[in-house]
Amino acid sequence: MAWDTHRTRRLLLEAATEEFSARGLAGGRVDRIAEQAGINKQRIYRYFGSKTELFDEVVAQEMVRVMALIPIDGSGREAVLSYARRMIAHHRRDRVLARLLFWESLEERPPTTSAERLDLSGDKVAALAAAVPGLSRTQAAELVFLIVTLACGSPILHNVDRQLVGAEPDLAPRTELMIAAVGAALDTALATGGAATPDDE
Repeated sequence: MAWDTHRTRRLLLEAATEEFSARGLAGGRVDRIAEQAGINKQRIYRYFGSKTELFDEVVAQEMVRVMALIPIDGSGREAVLSYARRMIAHHRRDRVLARLLFWESLEERPPTTSAERLDLSGDKVAALAAAVPGLSRTQAAELVFLIVTLACGSPILHNVDRQLVGAEPDLAPRTELMIAAVGAALDTALATGGAATPDDE
């Protein structure tokens, strides 16, 4: 009987997503991933090459999933604030991508060379720039980074949250503070006239 390679890859990616989200690249174990997927670990190396390449694939696939769930809709200020609000809400419910990105940063590895991730990130920046006339690509990139930082940072830094705010913070006013910060950053960017830089050419 022919081996179902698509199913095998899917099972390995699902198991690897769970493992890497919980333990990161350094702490993640190929043996556990293979056991969770119910697949011989040699197939991990056959399909992905190495644990590092599997981790990169996991992050890319999770970014694809989240970006598809949270598009930039509409135009103008409301498009940016709506995107930020939906990002914050998503990462509060689902910490998988946030955890993966934090683990990746802790590894202090060089920037990704994944064409898929680079294209996705570029498309998101371009979409935000297109939604707001007068916003340069560089300013759009800074806004996307701010939104990602706010959305991913809050649910991951829960111990700091408990220390500073308490065990059960009121999330509604916190969300509004975050949205206000994004709005203020957008206003500042537009006030500078969206001057292009060499990266915007």
